[in-house]
Amino acid sequence: MITKIAWKNIWNKPLNTTLSIVLLTASVAIITLLILLQEQFEKKFNDNIDGIDMVLGAQGSPLQLILSAVYQVDSPTGNINYDEAKMWMHNPMVKEAIPLAFGDNYKGYRIVGTTPQYLTHYGAKLQKGAVFTKDYQVVVGSDIAQKMNLEVGDKFFGAHGDAAEGEVHKEHAYIVTGIAAPTGKVVDNLILCTIPTVWGMHDGHAHHEGEAHHDDADEDDHEHEAHEPVDYMQEDHHDEDHEGEGHEITAALIKFRGPKAFVIWPNMVAMNTKMQAAAPGVEINRLFTLFGIGLQALQYLAYGIMLISGISIFIALYNTLKERKYEFALLRVNGASRMQLLLLVLIESLLLCITGYIFGTIVGRIGLMLISGSSESEFKMAFNPYQFVWDKEGYLLLLTIFVGILAAVIPAVKAYGLNISKTLANA
Repeated sequence: MITKIAWKNIWNKPLNTTLSIVLLTASVAIITLLILLQEQFEKKFNDNIDGIDMVLGAQGSPLQLILSAVYQVDSPTGNINYDEAKMWMHNPMVKEAIPLAFGDNYKGYRIVGTTPQYLTHYGAKLQKGAVFTKDYQVVVGSDIAQKMNLEVGDKFFGAHGDAAEGEVHKEHAYIVTGIAAPTGKVVDNLILCTIPTVWGMHDGHAHHEGEAHHDDADEDDHEHEAHEPVDYMQEDHHDEDHEGEGHEITAALIKFRGPKAFVIWPNMVAMNTKMQAAAPGVEINRLFTLFGIGLQALQYLAYGIMLISGISIFIALYNTLKERKYEFALLRVNGASRMQLLLLVLIESLLLCITGYIFGTIVGRIGLMLISGSSESEFKMAFNPYQFVWDKEGYLLLLTIFVGILAAVIPAVKAYGLNISKTLANA
């Protein structure tokens, strides 16, 4: 009964109520958005660098090298000589080395030349088909397969560079031999093939004898005929020690056997080569630090708005107290206790806060959906608006309730101490 009266009372002055709810919704929405964004952003970044101790690549910005080679969200710093890179990849301190070669894309999705070890590293099992064993065969990430409606056996043409509008390589078609299962990692948005495939696309001539060329065709057609590729897993010249002479790759993902290499490698590479060795953990921590400054500033803004909304609720309740003192006196005459009057004012404030919290969590998730759509088209990175971070969002709910209680304390105490006889005598 008290809750029903409280709900009707707060809508007796709709403008004041709306203002308080809008302010609370704004503050809760910003904080909710930041909580979800930070939680998922950090998880995605940490998951993708797991098991990668160092990235070997061309000189330039270390952060750019990490973003391009590990997360596939930036342009590479350049290419490195494959023969020189192999010497470092075969270093006794190296436990695992995965070469990467970039150059083309399919409708904005990067085509990466690598080895099947890349799939194993990210735990990407095949949902359909088989791993590439020949040139121009590809394994397609789960997200791409779903969005582009690709199936095993489909054929398509790639475009030069990272932009979907790049020059189309119509002389060779890629053949889908496998579709990877979802992992929630960067591999979901990649098309993987052999490194010689990337070289062959950019050499401007056949990679081996008997390679057939194609006439002009529409790159959107998956049904084009492709040349018969050579099986590099069976040919002697596919041995990593003999292939790639004079060719380049973009980067190599390195995992060390022990911690000693973390200290030695960057200086050794910088002193003896024109390459650089960048540590993903170090660079991503720097990125999180920079990213965190912006998030912290927005959080302070959101808490400031929440404080203002609390003051707004306090003013609304306090100002209406004089107008409602006769109402309270009549409630007391009709049997309401002092505690019930106190609870009435308190519940009014809490209803405002909880309504603002509910709207805020909804608006925050709508905001994340909009950000996710933009980041997915730009960086191939999506966020889940339906995830709940119970510990942080639960704390936010308690904070919102605390603001409501704090705003209602003085008006509730005044309602509790109301003198019935004096109030009715002056009516």
